[in-house]
Amino acid sequence: MKGKKIMFVGDSLSMNQYESLLCMLHAAAPNSNITRLAREWISFWVDQDYGVSIMLFTSHYLVDIQQDKIGRRVLNLGSVSSGNLWKQMDVLIFNTWLWWYRKGPKQGWNYIRDGKIISKDMNRMTAFTKALRTWAKWVDSSVDTRKTSVFFQGVSPAHYNGAAWGRPGVRDCSNETKPIAGGLTQSVVPLALKVQQDIIGSIRKPVHFLNITAMSYMRKDGHPASHNGLGGMDCTHWCVAGVPDTWNHILSTILIHSGKRGKESKKLPRQTLAHK
Repeated sequence: MKGKKIMFVGDSLSMNQYESLLCMLHAAAPNSNITRLAREWISFWVDQDYGVSIMLFTSHYLVDIQQDKIGRRVLNLGSVSSGNLWKQMDVLIFNTWLWWYRKGPKQGWNYIRDGKIISKDMNRMTAFTKALRTWAKWVDSSVDTRKTSVFFQGVSPAHYNGAAWGRPGVRDCSNETKPIAGGLTQSVVPLALKVQQDIIGSIRKPVHFLNITAMSYMRKDGHPASHNGLGGMDCTHWCVAGVPDTWNHILSTILIHSGKRGKESKKLPRQTLAHK
């Protein structure tokens, strides 16, 4: 990866994986000459010795939020203007899902645009599906996958409902110290994951789907809970070192394998499953 540019694009779960990768790289090369930069929406980590740039681009929805003439924030399900920057990278790891059902002060927009129609709200799963299709069309039309490797991080499960691990009435992960016994069953597979699989499977160009849901679902013990430095209960994000390190082991294995195979990397499976 010498001289390459790697960018995570997404929400705070992308940040989780980005920070995990930085920690892993620092552990592997603790004396490297590092430059850190931060700009609006983007964080940079540049290893001057190896010429590797690792970046985080914050984009909760992947599609655009635009301001209209009177200052209202409009979520445009059909626009991906940041793509001009993204496609300059050598590796892109995308993620979106966490923010799609947020309302009130945590909602990142005031109105939503679907084609020519602007409305106050719409079915959130429908909106998520339309936005992901817009992103998929952008990949097919704009990304040169001979230069740029594209990944998509699947749904990262939260653990606020103890019924999922046989403890009805439990409402957080604060006292959990062991993984869930058994795997993710089809009856509780998130609908968002199915949407992601269908849309990414329809992309003509090679996209690696990091299906992290099943393996992460078992790790109810892997969240910071109240030990997050911010107060409150966090059973959504992950401790580092922890679960995101495994996501990065999978990512790095694919990158190394692709590099060794060169042109034959096109033969890699379109979806990378991580069920165990």
